[in-house]
Amino acid sequence: MKTTSLLLASLSILAANAVNAASISGQGTWESTLQGRDLDGDLNTFEAYYDTDLNITWLADANYAGTKMNWVDANAWAAALNPYGSNITGWRLPTVSPIDGTTADDETVSWIGTEDRGYNVSAPGTFYAGSTASEMAHLYYNTLGDKGYCNPTTSTVSSCVTQSGYGLSNTGPFSNVVQSSLYWSDTEYAPLTTAAWEFDTYSGNQGRLGKIYSSYAWAVHSGDVGVATSASTVPIPAAAWLFGSGLLGLIGVAWQKRK
Repeated sequence: MKTTSLLLASLSILAANAVNAASISGQGTWESTLQGRDLDGDLNTFEAYYDTDLNITWLADANYAGTKMNWVDANAWAAALNPYGSNITGWRLPTVSPIDGTTADDETVSWIGTEDRGYNVSAPGTFYAGSTASEMAHLYYNTLGDKGYCNPTTSTVSSCVTQSGYGLSNTGPFSNVVQSSLYWSDTEYAPLTTAAWEFDTYSGNQGRLGKIYSSYAWAVHSGDVGVATSASTVPIPAAAWLFGSGLLGLIGVAWQKRK
């Protein structure tokens, strides 16, 4: 009896952690602002998500390319993409625009989201809260509700105060989001044309990286593409259901041992 209780308790903890690692209900706006879209002809699955805030469509698989690439190759890959044989072309990498609408590519780094470089770009509670200037930053801070390394309320323009729980805790309905790596944007870094803008999913930092280096590429498409279905609301990721099935099986084994 004691062994069974311990097993069930452990499985409950593992189940919670498994689900939270993929999606956290109530964190961010993803449950209301992301709408599932079919690309492969199977209306029971979503291969993309339309982002109603940004008016773009994200591929559901954040590593559909399956490899890291330099900036030139990443842009070429996205431009040539025909995902799942959908005949939907015109894909690109996420864009970075000036957060204040007039000045971009500033060499100044901000810890509280007042510059294009740094942390908390568009994060809730900041001066530019909810800004859509950086598509990756908006997804990270607003749609998924993840936290940057620096606390936006206690840090200053020139100093960082770290906060607990920073990093990619919530990936929403997306799969294969690398929790500790850089993702390319499609935007060149103007003060240093050998570099381009990138976003760090580990710390929530937006910065620059030399174009020759390899990073991940996440394809997006302007506007709403793909097929909307009657079940276009965001589902629980398949991994959670698979884990649940395994959990029920283990509970069944434990129950049999009690007899």
